[in-house]
Amino acid sequence: MKSINEINKEIQEVKKQNQSIKEISDGNHTIGQYIDMRNNLFIALCNAYPEISWKSRKHYDEENDPMFNGDFIAGINSDKGTITFHLKMKYWDDIIAEEIDRAPKYDGYTEEDVISRIKSLTRTKKTHKKGALI
Repeated sequence: MKSINEINKEIQEVKKQNQSIKEISDGNHTIGQYIDMRNNLFIALCNAYPEISWKSRKHYDEENDPMFNGDFIAGINSDKGTITFHLKMKYWDDIIAEEIDRAPKYDGYTEEDVISRIKSLTRTKKTHKKGALI
């Protein structure tokens, strides 16, 4: 059986050959399906918090850090810091947030920071019988 490191090296080799890895599967979903789910969950989160969300076609320092071809950046300004994701332009109209000229400056956040910032958005909900939110 191959180690995770060996599998990851093979995946990197596939990417170096300009082949898509989106059809790689864990047996339940492909990477492409996970990416699409992540994109749509983030869009839903932006739309749930439109007052603190934004989208931009440009990075903060577009001259030295141009936007990826066919992408834009969307973000949410949480109390703990900004949460951002790059999305394909096909999603642009799905986000109802305000368009800004340039994204805020990247603050060096880690994956752990993103999780903490997303969790900080949790709203307090009262529960109804059977756990339904009201």
